[in-house]
Amino acid sequence: MGFNCGIVGLPNVGKSTLFNALTETAAAQAANYPFCTIEPNTGRVGVPDPRLEKLAHVGKSQKILPTSLEFVDIAGLVRGASRGEGLGNQFLGNIREVDAIIHVLRCFEDDDITHVEGGVDPVRDAEIIETELMLADLESLEKRQISLQKRARGNDREAQALLEIMDPLMTALREGKPARTAVPKGMELEASRLQLMTTKPVLYVCNVEEGAAATGNVHSEAVRKRAAAEGAGVVIVSAAIEAEVSQLPQEDRKDFLEGLGLSDSGLDRVIAAGYSLLGLKTYFTVGPKETRAWTITAGTKAPQAAAVIHNDFERGFIACETVAYEDYIAFNGEAGAKEAGKLRIEGKEYVVQDGDVLLFRFNV
Repeated sequence: MGFNCGIVGLPNVGKSTLFNALTETAAAQAANYPFCTIEPNTGRVGVPDPRLEKLAHVGKSQKILPTSLEFVDIAGLVRGASRGEGLGNQFLGNIREVDAIIHVLRCFEDDDITHVEGGVDPVRDAEIIETELMLADLESLEKRQISLQKRARGNDREAQALLEIMDPLMTALREGKPARTAVPKGMELEASRLQLMTTKPVLYVCNVEEGAAATGNVHSEAVRKRAAAEGAGVVIVSAAIEAEVSQLPQEDRKDFLEGLGLSDSGLDRVIAAGYSLLGLKTYFTVGPKETRAWTITAGTKAPQAAAVIHNDFERGFIACETVAYEDYIAFNGEAGAKEAGKLRIEGKEYVVQDGDVLLFRFNV
């Protein structure tokens, strides 16, 4: 089960620098000119979760394996991308393939780094990108509408149902609103199949100067207000600091960050926010060999959660032994939790909760 976040934004806002720091590689070339990223670079990163260390300590595990999230560094979009400007068609196609959008906004002044719009204004930049995505989505729907209308006149029920979903989305886009604001209730899954970019969840990442990494600045505050109005998330980072941190030994990073007034890495917050943005949950398996985190979507039932480990687990699912994370730690593992009456046997209809420690019983 793979989930990914596309890193988008105008050229020279710090996307590739952020991606390099996220993946702790130089896989994406960071250069001070537009379109230095042509093909999307992809990297998987572990999702930080302090619960893993505690579980591994209780379970005396030899290894810890976190769950992971994929990040895709997509080349800089420009005004007119929906009409093909700046290789726009290719880049928009890359955005359609991701599950969520991390929108990097330049929130720092630097005369040595060019800005394609001539000056720093992150809210304007956010509007440029969103407008291009909305125009591309509207064009996509209008093209599909013609063929669907022909099929609908022939009593094609699937076409009729799709048109019913598309109508409010097209109305919203024509009014300058992203499609996510008009998805009919209960039709989220069907709407996602249309592969519209403006139905994807969005996280704004404000790339600030080093001195504003802990507090933000006037630019990031303007982004925060915009995000609050549209229900989007915001994380403040200094890509320059994160690039430095990624090059340090793990044991030196905490002291370095604290010296800058930071309690944690901005990248950890970006990863955690991206994970949350996708509505993902984590369950754990614990044993002497390894403590491991597994990713599921909210509302996943036990057999489908088991399939994340192996399809045979779902096919032969019988039940799962379940202990909540807090109980596992408080009662020093499975045996203590069982003695305290905190271990439960759950069946096929059980909805797995974030933090559950599970042991699956199956027979193939």
